[in-house]
Amino acid sequence: MGSLGSKLLSQRAIQQPNSSCECTKRKRSLDCPCDSETDDEIESLLNTPRRKKLKSTSKYIYQTLFLNGENSDIKICALGQEWNLHKIYLCQSGYFSSMFCGSWKESTMKVIQLEIPDNNIDAEALQVAFGSLYRDEVLIKPSRVVAILAAACMLQLDGLIQQCGETMKETISVQTVCGYSAAASVYGLDSVKNKCLEWLLNNLMTHQSIDLFKELSVNMMKQLICSPDLLVMQVEMDVYTALKKWMFLQLVPSWNGSIKQLLTDADAWFSKHRNEEDNITFLECEQGRPFVPVFRHLRLQYIISDLASARIVERDVIIPSEWLSCAYKQQWFTMLRTEQDNDIGPQEINKDEIESGSMRCGRKLAKDGDYCWRWTGFNFGFDLLVTYTNRYIIFKRNTLNQPCSGSVSLQPQRNVAFRLRLTAFDGSGRIICNRTSGYQILSLEKDQEQVVMNLDSRLLLFPLYICCNFLYTSSEKKVEAEGLPNNPET
Repeated sequence: MGSLGSKLLSQRAIQQPNSSCECTKRKRSLDCPCDSETDDEIESLLNTPRRKKLKSTSKYIYQTLFLNGENSDIKICALGQEWNLHKIYLCQSGYFSSMFCGSWKESTMKVIQLEIPDNNIDAEALQVAFGSLYRDEVLIKPSRVVAILAAACMLQLDGLIQQCGETMKETISVQTVCGYSAAASVYGLDSVKNKCLEWLLNNLMTHQSIDLFKELSVNMMKQLICSPDLLVMQVEMDVYTALKKWMFLQLVPSWNGSIKQLLTDADAWFSKHRNEEDNITFLECEQGRPFVPVFRHLRLQYIISDLASARIVERDVIIPSEWLSCAYKQQWFTMLRTEQDNDIGPQEINKDEIESGSMRCGRKLAKDGDYCWRWTGFNFGFDLLVTYTNRYIIFKRNTLNQPCSGSVSLQPQRNVAFRLRLTAFDGSGRIICNRTSGYQILSLEKDQEQVVMNLDSRLLLFPLYICCNFLYTSSEKKVEAEGLPNNPET
């Protein structure tokens, strides 16, 4: 059985010197149990596999063919670098496959000068892109993903493009979101672009950032402000305040300070640059005109419904007076219709109306406990109280406990269309818990309360962000305010 077998047998003999087995006194038989046991142990040892890590074929190919360039049949030159490569591997690229298989002059050339039309591509990105043709796995750093994506798109490397997209979606943060979104638009990664938009809608208001405000373009901010999915903290007035900060940082990008000081300095700057001589608002002056498309999407009807907010907007002299006059007039007619025409609120779910005209508001619950609140502003006599307790969210139409009888509607029944969303985030602002009620219509009598969501304690994570869309009035017999533009871009 070889040296291993002899050694094992010798050790066994030493360990059992006084063995009483009869087999030791005579010639061993083939049926001896001692032999049988020993043979079984040896057989087991001889047949037990031993792990030995062999150098993988992929690593060998990558090292030998790509890094060392052995047996290269073509040289690629670009950006001051040279790569000794192989046509059979380059043909995995749609770019080179067309080049070599067609009637192009490059199909017979041994040295190819590669033109790089994209400024996002550098030599390091090309190194990764070429190397991906010779290996199974590629490590992509978030800081390099845009450059690698650009190289992958130029060379038509579908697998690498997909991996870049997955890396981008997994590493969206305040530092990367704007760059990723711009790259996704350029290179046609719609899933990444949508993921960036979703991140911004959830984080713009909840985790305000000076760096993010500086990076966000007018077009991107317009897209965020007009969306019904913008997670607002606390009411629409806070959207206006955020836009002031953003516009100030766009105009004064060199500003350096804390997020707490930002609003104070922004107000001081706009006050200093107020054009009182020409009696025009900031958005009507040359500096302010580029921001008009963004401010057009503010839902002014929910800002002027609160006295303190209306006074701030009037004081700032940023929004054109014509816009405010139209909003005041529209709200006045809506209030008259609600009270005198007995409008009880939405009768059916019209998603387009809710998304374009609903009040957006939100609340942050820092930890589990009991909470009760209302969002400020006059909502056509519908005083809605929101309660969070014992994992329930409850809406109540508060009517009888009012200090002023004229502050609420006394109609027997009122309707409200709403959508309730609950969200929790990780440290990078990505959603780790999300729940929505969908669009609903709730009909409440005086002082009636209704459970609108029952939460599973296993899914509850804090801080918890509650975001709501509300529509208190119906669109039937709607009186259009005279002069209010139908197209907010006009």
